[in-house]
Amino acid sequence: MDGQSPDSVRIPAVAEWLDNVALRDISLHEKHAACVDARGDVYQWGDGFFGDNAGSSSGKPALTLRGKDIVRIQVTPTRVFALSKSGNIYVISSSSAEQTRPAAAKRSAGSSWWGSGWFAGDNSSVDFAEIVPNEKLNGGEKFVAIAAGSDHLLALTSSGRTFAHAASLNANSYGQLGFRKLDIPTPATSDASSRTSLELTPKAIADPYSQSTPAIRRRAPEAEKHEGSGKIDDSSIRFSDKLFEVPALKGIQIDQIAAGSRSSFAKTPSGRVLGWGANEYGQLGLGSTTLLDTVIVPTEVILWRATPSRMQTKCTDVFAGGNLTFFKVERTDGSAIPTVDVLSCGNGQFGGLGNALYNNAQGTPVRSKNVSGILEYSEKTKNLQPVEPHDISISPTGHVLLTLDTLTEAGPGAGGRDVLAWGANYEYQLGNGRRGSLATPTTMQTAGGGRFMLRKRKANEVRDLRGNVWKRGVEVEQCAVAGWGNSMVYWKVCS
Repeated sequence: MDGQSPDSVRIPAVAEWLDNVALRDISLHEKHAACVDARGDVYQWGDGFFGDNAGSSSGKPALTLRGKDIVRIQVTPTRVFALSKSGNIYVISSSSAEQTRPAAAKRSAGSSWWGSGWFAGDNSSVDFAEIVPNEKLNGGEKFVAIAAGSDHLLALTSSGRTFAHAASLNANSYGQLGFRKLDIPTPATSDASSRTSLELTPKAIADPYSQSTPAIRRRAPEAEKHEGSGKIDDSSIRFSDKLFEVPALKGIQIDQIAAGSRSSFAKTPSGRVLGWGANEYGQLGLGSTTLLDTVIVPTEVILWRATPSRMQTKCTDVFAGGNLTFFKVERTDGSAIPTVDVLSCGNGQFGGLGNALYNNAQGTPVRSKNVSGILEYSEKTKNLQPVEPHDISISPTGHVLLTLDTLTEAGPGAGGRDVLAWGANYEYQLGNGRRGSLATPTTMQTAGGGRFMLRKRKANEVRDLRGNVWKRGVEVEQCAVAGWGNSMVYWKVCS
């Protein structure tokens, strides 16, 4: 929106700077946001990014990372992580005031830690760093996916290996890294090779009785040890420069990763899901009998509870955000027509579970209404086929946008994909013009009362955010994103 935008927008409105623009990816946080334009350059905006200069920016996105061919972006409160097409992972600050390139970067011998953009002809003054694996990847192996929580980052390689990165000293407060020990660059030293060992102990282990009694007592030695790390400044993007493979997942092939605010998930090609991290709202989906608020070891999520023994269940997608988790599962009993359900768990205080209830905690995954078990007649197969979710976007503040794949099985003249919204709505983020949370997935409507559908088409030409033509005849599609108390629909370049 422009600089004169109101504090809240009740119904969908056009964001001037992103109108008629196709992007590769976009990510929204509370006070800052970032996107990747069609050329693969990163732009940032928001009051949290511009700071004192927010008024003069008029909301226009600012180019911060260019020439890296970025395909995927993730934001945390203080950082922006970007994955390039070649498999490199970069990090930049979420604040423009913290993006001034240090003089040492220009004198560096070209280590990956300082980045190589300055030597490759990128004369941008924006400071960035490259996050590299602790051990060299195999030949031909590269990173293909990233997922960020509030303080940690997950990364998946083309070989199915899972890595994690600590973005702050709170990165493992609930065991979401999957390991405790790591090493970081030694603070306040000019020796780039100097390393310092660091142990990030989960709170439940460092102080297991913290919530048991209000009595004054001595802290556990582990807690005191963790407090000692407070002398380390984790505000810099160079606090940690490595990715470490999750020990418990070594030898286990993973094909999808997802991250909630303080939780982590990994899915295998066979459709089994492992979860670890925070679980105080049941967001790991480990069942009502698992009362632990911290799970430090990847543990399998059982998705076939209360189903007949002959029923086979396979997870095909996992989505996480904030304290909510969704699983797209395919169930079959041997008949010709499988069914697809959407299961949810976690904090449903504002109706985010989609099961028509407002549950503060839900440990056993439950079916979300209106989006599970849907069948429609397919013109292609001439029989009934399940209508699957195309995508699910989960806001850290408790609302959900689900896009139904009503386009794939449709016949000629199909309109697009339906969008359903539910959950928290105190900031008008569901786009229905009213306040008041919804506990049941509800189809979004246009201003005229028709179905709000996401389109897919071939664009005559696609321009980058600087207005230059990138390519012609490119397939683009509309995608819905649930942000921090807001929602957005944008045109995405089809990969």
